[in-house]
Amino acid sequence: MSSEKGRPKANFAQPTAPAKPKVPIVSSLHLASGRSAELSEFEFGMIIASNAFNRWMVRCISAAGMKDMTPTDVLVLHHINHRAREKKLADIAFILNIEDTHIVNYSLKKLHAQGLVNTERRGKEVLYSTNEAGQALCKRYYEIREQVLVSGLTGDGTESFELEELARFLRLLSGLYEQAARAATSM
Repeated sequence: MSSEKGRPKANFAQPTAPAKPKVPIVSSLHLASGRSAELSEFEFGMIIASNAFNRWMVRCISAAGMKDMTPTDVLVLHHINHRAREKKLADIAFILNIEDTHIVNYSLKKLHAQGLVNTERRGKEVLYSTNEAGQALCKRYYEIREQVLVSGLTGDGTESFELEELARFLRLLSGLYEQAARAATSM
């Protein structure tokens, strides 16, 4: 730009500070030094979100009236209660993506001992379903979840869309991690 006399105008804009290099937020910097530092940041986000989610489930179920449950116990209970259908051990482990069925079996025995699920033997299979106490506990969990967790969401369409997209992306990455786990097993 020039002034009226043909001389350039002085630029009085504040100089911008040099951009600081982006420091990734990761749990293991050595994993962020490769091609995808963003993946390492995502993994750290998953770690802290997973731990927060596990803590939330245990505290919510405790507030609902059932102490001494693990995150797996809570997940198994909710899945058994899902659609009010009987479930088999193998199907529960498959849906929850838990490779070791002994972990699920331990939760099932614990839930049965706590009087939350019924069992029924059909041939070689044992089928699990929630009884009235299990259904009531799931309902109370739902009520607490709505009151203290869901109420913190804005409820607008944008947020719902973002959560839906995030869930889709997590399922996509789950497949990527599963494929990588199979490849690592064969090494």
